[in-house]
Amino acid sequence: MALAAPLVLLGLVGFALADKSSLSDPLTWALVGIGSASALMAAFFSGPLTVSPAFICGMLAIAFLGPAAAFLVTFVAEVVAWLYERYRWRAFVMNLAGIPLPALIVAYGFQAIGPTEETTAFFVLLALATAFDLALNAAIVLPIGAILDGRTVRSSLGALVALLPTFGISMVLTLAIAEGYISNGLAALALLLVVIAVIAYMSRLVTHSRAQAREYANLSWGILSSLVRTLDERDHRAARHCAAVARFARDIAALAKLPVRDQELAHTAGLLHDIGKFALSDRVMERGAELSDADWRGIRRHPDIGADLLRDIGVFGPVGEIVRCHHERLDGRGYPRGLTGEDIPEVAKIVAVAEVYDTLTAPDTYRTPMNSFEALNELRRVSGTQLEGRYVEMLADLLSGTGTEYRHQDEASFDRELSMERRMSEAAAPN
Repeated sequence: MALAAPLVLLGLVGFALADKSSLSDPLTWALVGIGSASALMAAFFSGPLTVSPAFICGMLAIAFLGPAAAFLVTFVAEVVAWLYERYRWRAFVMNLAGIPLPALIVAYGFQAIGPTEETTAFFVLLALATAFDLALNAAIVLPIGAILDGRTVRSSLGALVALLPTFGISMVLTLAIAEGYISNGLAALALLLVVIAVIAYMSRLVTHSRAQAREYANLSWGILSSLVRTLDERDHRAARHCAAVARFARDIAALAKLPVRDQELAHTAGLLHDIGKFALSDRVMERGAELSDADWRGIRRHPDIGADLLRDIGVFGPVGEIVRCHHERLDGRGYPRGLTGEDIPEVAKIVAVAEVYDTLTAPDTYRTPMNSFEALNELRRVSGTQLEGRYVEMLADLLSGTGTEYRHQDEASFDRELSMERRMSEAAAPN
């Protein structure tokens, strides 16, 4: 505050001393209105660059109206934005120091030089003024912002490089709209600014929706991973088994040269293929328990339960259908729907091969687990009836020459295969 407050006061003094005749110009109030509306909508382009229509309004005031209007346009826009968003008041004071004051200083300089409109010198000076205004803004806001957030001032210097695209696009837009105003008057200027503000607002909405998608995906994956871990507490093989199936399924899909999206579907479906077992009773989950016909009906429903759970969470698309079909058989004797051949999704066929192989070889599944050779022989025996033969052979190719650690996946890690951070980024990324 010791740094920001005096700068705000300096700006107010500069505004008080400025010639205010330009405040009666309709252009002033058009820029105030459009700049304030842009701030109210939080309309700015974001991503690799940040450009605010409110800033462009300030630059146009510098070019055509003078210091008083330049200060008023930017000051009012910041006040309107704060009244709407109610962010930290110290940050608000910092913005009042770092945005209206640079506009005022640059406007005094521009007025002193006084270039003639429609000349090359006018546009060159306006481009330089835009860059200088942004540089002053950065010189004030970045260090004070670092102090406000408890960071070192030096840490703010790296942000200057990221601002270079902002400098360039701001110059281009300012010059283009200034030319439109000179050639076609206030109506053309207002139209251009409104169009930019609307596009910027839509950009803001897209950015906001992506952030919401990331939050929703984070919550969804958190719920699902918690369910798998809870299932693991009831059946200590569950998390390891899901991780192993996910890895085998992804590698088979990659060897089959399926699209990257399908490889990820295979991996995700492998992680979640047994999520429906969460609904089974504790007695059914016990090792060696004698199961009734009702228990077996419940077991045969777990693919449907898992698929319905994924559908209700809502962000996993075709993964649910793969989970539903991973116990289907080519000969139609599988469950839950008795699908045959081509009716079974290809990725579900891959998950089925991975699931059966890990079940046969895992030490936490059978009292006498099969070795890799024995398991492959069993998979080949049921090829064409239960499992898709070509995916069985692809698994055999994968296992050829690999060590015991890969072939048996005794130490498969659910957390490693889940890779939560990567999944969050992909969920929020544009298609």
